[in-house]
Amino acid sequence: MAASSICALSLGTPYVPPHRLVGAVLDGDSTLAGIVVGELRVPRLVLALVAGACLGAAGLVLQEALRNPLAVPEMLGVSSGAALGVAAPLVLTLSLPAAGRPLLAIGGAALGGGLTLLAAGLGRSPSAVLLTGAAVAAALQAALLVLMVMADQLDLQLIYRYLLGSLSARTWDDIAGLWPWLLVAVPALVLCAPVLSVMRLGDEDAEALGVRAQRARLAALAIAVLLIAPVTAVCGPVAWVGFLAPHLARWFTPAAGAVRWLPWSAAWGAAVVTVADVPARLALAPVETPAGAWTALLGVPAGVALMRSGGRSRAARSAPAVGRAPHGSRTAVSGAADEAPRAGATNDARRDDPGDGGTHPSPSRPTGTEDAR
Repeated sequence: MAASSICALSLGTPYVPPHRLVGAVLDGDSTLAGIVVGELRVPRLVLALVAGACLGAAGLVLQEALRNPLAVPEMLGVSSGAALGVAAPLVLTLSLPAAGRPLLAIGGAALGGGLTLLAAGLGRSPSAVLLTGAAVAAALQAALLVLMVMADQLDLQLIYRYLLGSLSARTWDDIAGLWPWLLVAVPALVLCAPVLSVMRLGDEDAEALGVRAQRARLAALAIAVLLIAPVTAVCGPVAWVGFLAPHLARWFTPAAGAVRWLPWSAAWGAAVVTVADVPARLALAPVETPAGAWTALLGVPAGVALMRSGGRSRAARSAPAVGRAPHGSRTAVSGAADEAPRAGATNDARRDDPGDGGTHPSPSRPTGTEDAR
């Protein structure tokens, strides 16, 4: 994250050496380097860090609440709903203030997530929520395509760039609109983290410990909406960050729980977006590419590789126990077989012992040999 942040502030036109970054920021509007760094690159970097942290934390919340590593905002209709809420007024030529974009995004994200939960029976089954969310996301994306057909050429370019997730031409005013929503979402996220650890045990065990699984799942979706929608309103749906960041957090700290994974997932999300924004700005200079294209291009293969490596590591850790199981089972069987002759011998001794009064085992009671069988 530190290396990509320095590259984001230094590289470009004009080039500012790393040792002059602090002086360029302090110069402010007096020099060209100060204007470019202080008014363009620093806000873009801050937005990349905040957006990545929100998307990474939201991805972990959804995956833990639904107990599925594929439960990401893109698969639950949340990102598509937020994008639809922001793109619809643009196509329909509705003049709305910039401060109203987060409200539209939250409304669209709540619509997508609510449709998913309602169609899946209010989240009673995590697998049903995930499958239904994929269908709802596809329907919302179809609605976005209809809007793109209705748009003129200029609006079509804006919508297309927005839907891929871009950090271009973002200023301090765009970042200022995020803080009110983050002040609500971050405390709720901190309170939700211990409940996520209980949700990993399953719905029945969670309810036995006093957590109502259905309500907890609804609360987790509401927190994810509060984290995703304002970011989507500003920079669009930056794809698959919520998928990659939680897997990076689990891969580096596999023995931790949801409480420790949450800050790491936010940090990895910020790092992923910051790293992706550097080639998005410089790879095809002077033309900028959307950062969401790079996160999708690199995030999906990396996430799949992390899932496969995590599965192999878990299999390797369980292999010694599995290897010992046959030996242990043979020991247990041999022990039972050894005990069987002893039991049979004891019964024979009692039957042949004249001092025993000629007592014999009852036919209804199993002998030692039958116990062994």
